[in-house]
Amino acid sequence: MSTDTPANASAAPPAPPVIATAPPNSDTDPAPLSIYLVSYPKIIFLYPTLVFAVLSGMLMWLLGADAQGKAGRFEEIVSLVFLMLMAVNLVVLSFDFPRTTSLTLFFGFSAVVMGLILLLTNKPELIGPFKSFFESLTPRANAPFYFLFSMLLGLLYVVVWLLVRFDYWEVRPNELLHHHGFMSDLERFSAPNLRISKEINDVFEYMLLRSGRLILHPTNEPRAFVLENIININRKEAQITKMLGALQVEVRAEGSRNPQA
Repeated sequence: MSTDTPANASAAPPAPPVIATAPPNSDTDPAPLSIYLVSYPKIIFLYPTLVFAVLSGMLMWLLGADAQGKAGRFEEIVSLVFLMLMAVNLVVLSFDFPRTTSLTLFFGFSAVVMGLILLLTNKPELIGPFKSFFESLTPRANAPFYFLFSMLLGLLYVVVWLLVRFDYWEVRPNELLHHHGFMSDLERFSAPNLRISKEINDVFEYMLLRSGRLILHPTNEPRAFVLENIININRKEAQITKMLGALQVEVRAEGSRNPQA
């Protein structure tokens, strides 16, 4: 008997092809169907002061009378740190710090600090006036103060959160919507040729919440809409660009399709 394999015998099934999957958040991901843009007031940048006030109140409440001793001065130190943090936070809210200004301030502050260190190292007798000045600062704030401050600031945050629920923008593939008013008023603008501009005018605000300014230029609209303090502005801009880019590719593909007989 012959042991040769017949020519018409069934061959072994081929191995399944390996399908490469795209990594998450890549260009092959589908564009979002709707993007919401919320313009917040500058008070949102006070959250470091709010967090530190809550932590300080909890520390004062846990330590109680132990934080008020003259030896430790723990209550006074916490109060000084709280005041300095709030002052820095208010400066961030009051002024804009572009990249050039921020670098100038950084190098200027570093030069002043290094100069003071060198001066006090060479002339240690000058430490006396500085020491007496800081020892004379005795601000004191107890736990109820920090808790009341946190409650008031937290209440403002709640009011802001409620107000932005009634005033926001929505970007869709074919239109730009402005939702505003307690009665859900709506304005519609054409979005296929929407132009967007991103501006980051304050480095510190961007560091706190990755926020910036977004300018929308709808089609056939003479005015531009400026949205301040958009959180995660880079991600929002990338999403809008992907949505509008996907729409343009789809429109061109449909326009270039020729009917066949």
